[in-house]
Amino acid sequence: MADESGALVVDARGMRCPWPALRLARAMRGATDVLLIADDPQAGREVAALAAEHGWRIAAGAADPSEGRWRVRR
Repeated sequence: MADESGALVVDARGMRCPWPALRLARAMRGATDVLLIADDPQAGREVAALAAEHGWRIAAGAADPSEGRWRVRR
């Protein structure tokens, strides 16, 4: 599923880490722009570490950890 901007949406609500990060990694295999939705309090840290490891960027202004949303791009 994609959002209005064309980003692939990965809904990982209800999953505990590391599952949201694993779902993000799988989605990034074939996409260049992913919106991750996750409600695990550890997801932000996991997403940041994964993005740093792979050279992805978390779009400025698109990351809203309080709402559990991160926009990740290659």
